[in-house]
Amino acid sequence: QVQLVESGGGLVQAGGSLRLSCAASGLIFRINAMGWYRQAPGNERELVASITRGSTTNYAYADSVKGRFTISRDSAKNAVYLQMNSLKPEDTAVYYCNADVVVGPSTANYWGQGTQVTVSS
Repeated sequence: QVQLVESGGGLVQAGGSLRLSCAASGLIFRINAMGWYRQAPGNERELVASITRGSTTNYAYADSVKGRFTISRDSAKNAVYLQMNSLKPEDTAVYYCNADVVVGPSTANYWGQGTQVTVSS
């Protein structure tokens, strides 16, 4: 069983910053891509940022967060982070961690339980 646990959400004023963390635990051989998604009330879940693992690390960001958010990972700790700067009220959502985890001979996709980020105007 693999678990992803997020932390770092909260209430912040517009223009402020938050850093989200996600740690994976369980029977993990390797974690390939990791990412952050968010879902606001009434909206579909959307990709915020993703990061791959390998000799070349690839990053992807939603257009709405480019230049403000930075994703990073610590593969030794099976962790991924999201530094969020210059937050806007429209960034308010539940943020979910996602990971492609290699467990034995197979790969499975896992989600965290989500952490609330609220940005006040």
